[in-house]
Amino acid sequence: MKIAVLKETAPGETRCAATPETVKKFTALGAQLAVEAGAGAGASVADEDFAAAGASVGTREQVIADADAILCVSGPDAAALARAKPGALLVGALDPLRRGEAVQGYATAGLEALAMEWMPRITRAQSMDILSSQSNLAGYKAVLEAGAAYGRAFPMMMTAAGTISAARLFVMGVGVAGLQAIATGRRLGAQVSATDVRSATKEQILSLGAKPIFVENVAGIEGEGAGGYATEMSEEYKQAQAELVSSHIAKQDIVITTAMIPGRPAPRLISDAQLATMRPGSVVVDLAAEAGGNVEGCVPGERAERHGVTVIGASNLARSLAADASALFARNLYNFLSAFWDKEKGAVALPDDDEIVQGIRLTRGGTIVSERLAQG
Repeated sequence: MKIAVLKETAPGETRCAATPETVKKFTALGAQLAVEAGAGAGASVADEDFAAAGASVGTREQVIADADAILCVSGPDAAALARAKPGALLVGALDPLRRGEAVQGYATAGLEALAMEWMPRITRAQSMDILSSQSNLAGYKAVLEAGAAYGRAFPMMMTAAGTISAARLFVMGVGVAGLQAIATGRRLGAQVSATDVRSATKEQILSLGAKPIFVENVAGIEGEGAGGYATEMSEEYKQAQAELVSSHIAKQDIVITTAMIPGRPAPRLISDAQLATMRPGSVVVDLAAEAGGNVEGCVPGERAERHGVTVIGASNLARSLAADASALFARNLYNFLSAFWDKEKGAVALPDDDEIVQGIRLTRGGTIVSERLAQG
């Protein structure tokens, strides 16, 4: 089986879908790896490193020619895969709901497109989950970004000249990114609190030494959707949550928002009026900026000041940690493909009745086969 690794062309993309480590692992399975020249440059991996690991290095046309699988971070336009052979697997973060034209292009080209961000949240797929691996890094980097913009220290400091109070950090949305933000804030010495619409996250918040801030005795508190994702809340809950948040964020120095609902715009958590209640010099980092934003007025990739508060529209923060993000992403892809490796055939075999395959397969045999896409 020949596996091609593409050089990313999306603006600002620094990650790579393979590393010398995963090249060696694929080679040990019996696969042949071909890496597009310069693919690892953004992640500080030289072409020579890939060659030393056992991969061939060449142009895009050379690496995808006769490739049985094509690995990428961000899904390329179908035109960029014109030389790919029909039936080849395209594996990566393909953003199917927002890139319908590209998905149709993959189908027309006869590719079997597999959207790794739609990996089911089940136990055996945890090591394949690109959303978790990348969100973990994003949550960590969000705290560092906030610290860089915040004009004060994080920990309480007792000095001969007096005491400096600890920064108060509030995390809204306790998924993978939120939990890492809590942990990082705590390690830096901040006084951390957090909230989520899923009541089960209270124990997780407490386990990290943070204070849970929750609406009580209101319909909609569970918030637990399919696969562990958050769902839309009742209007009664939304109103109660808004009142609670308003009173809490007015006392906070840093707020990090992470709330997203798959396939829908990010829920609005902080209004402009609520920003105005925060003291000048405070910082808000919106990790959902690219999905519409949790914070009113937030712009993806930009930093703005509103009412004296710095609002950072975080745009895929994992990219800013390219080496680690690539290492984790590449392992996710390897863990997925190796789990379906047929030793006798020396290739990947994807069973039609497998829950993972059904969840991530977008196209096959020239048509779009994803039920999720069919439902809109």
